[in-house]
Amino acid sequence: MAEASDPAPAARLSLTERLSYGFGDFGYSLAYNMAGAFLLYYYTNVAKLPAAAVGTIFLAARLLDAVIDILVGIAVDKTRSRWGRTRPYFLFTAVPYAIVVVLLFNVPDGSETTRLIYAFLTFKALGILMSLGSIPYTALLPMMTLDTKQRLKLSGMRSIGTSVSVILGTAATMPLVGLFGGGDEQRGFLATATLFAGMSMVAILLLFRNCKERFDDKASPQFAVLPAIGQMLRNRAWFVCFGFTLLYFVRFGTMISLTAFFAIEVLGRPWMISVLLPAISGMLLLAAFIAPPILARTGLRKGCFGAILVSIALFAVLPLTEASPPAFIAVYLAASVATSITITGIFTMAAEAVDYHEAKFGTRNEGLLSSGISLATKIGMAVGTAMIAYSLGIAGYVPGAVTDAARATIRWSYYGWPIVLLALQAGVILMWPAGRRPAPVLAAA
Repeated sequence: MAEASDPAPAARLSLTERLSYGFGDFGYSLAYNMAGAFLLYYYTNVAKLPAAAVGTIFLAARLLDAVIDILVGIAVDKTRSRWGRTRPYFLFTAVPYAIVVVLLFNVPDGSETTRLIYAFLTFKALGILMSLGSIPYTALLPMMTLDTKQRLKLSGMRSIGTSVSVILGTAATMPLVGLFGGGDEQRGFLATATLFAGMSMVAILLLFRNCKERFDDKASPQFAVLPAIGQMLRNRAWFVCFGFTLLYFVRFGTMISLTAFFAIEVLGRPWMISVLLPAISGMLLLAAFIAPPILARTGLRKGCFGAILVSIALFAVLPLTEASPPAFIAVYLAASVATSITITGIFTMAAEAVDYHEAKFGTRNEGLLSSGISLATKIGMAVGTAMIAYSLGIAGYVPGAVTDAARATIRWSYYGWPIVLLALQAGVILMWPAGRRPAPVLAAA
């Protein structure tokens, strides 16, 4: 695998195209991050659904994605249209995705069973539409350029789009809920979701309009599915990327779903919600600029491994700073920068895994390989959120009547799970294939 640059032909990408690609992630991630950060809170505190049942909804919906994501990935590889292989999906998911986002935060009155069914169906619909958009989106990057340095730059731009979506989806959500709701959280959540849905739709349509597919292996859309899946599972680069991504988003899911509970019940400082959640995205934005040159110099394996070790050390120190908000925030920001460097690595690994696949098997299968990375993202988020929901349920968490046992569970989960998951990530990244790969032989489309 090429760690820094390749002799492959480079495509000249305009600033408009790079920005549109980066903010494609904003389009698909804005509502998803709002849901990841506040849907557990919305379901339990606004819609009054039991925490354990909500955890089951998150987990069951995402386990079904194991089939859906693979089917979408295969569909992308079989798609041939006047817009290309990936861009039709952006065009036809933009409006339905926006509609489902609004429905997600509008649980109707009715029996608990009815509301749980509604919550499951709308959450599942969000996941399906996310698959139909995010998998082609990931598959698009290796079609835009074959040069690793340019891929790092595009990945950095995607990290910027991700970070802006997390900033708005976390920091701006509760202030907007208060502004639009005027004390009515249901009305506030619905209005905020409607605003975010409109912004997402515009970003996705710009992705369709401005980004082009330049490289294609001209493979036939008719191929045997099961052997292709078998090849994917034997692709070492893809397998490492899948495991690394899964663990990253399990940790991410635990952190963003637990932060509101942690700030209120453990720190006793609700105002820190609007500091800690945006800090994740703010540092991701900073890392989007510093990660490409770092990873280009160190390589993906060494760079990501070093960033993880720094983050583990900082998370171990974090509990000692609880009494001092400035110290706590400073350590938290530093840890967030370190972990955010790895997300740019993930985006680049996903593209490099396609080239590795071609070198090993003679086919690229961008859609199928991207479906596995999308699956890792969604299952990771769902597992992380479900872990917190189940933990709260087991600890007997009740809004307004929180016990010491529930607070202890929240506190341990906030510190313990990130360290465990980061350590597992460190082990996975050491398996990344660092050797050079043959340059792919492709015809420009």
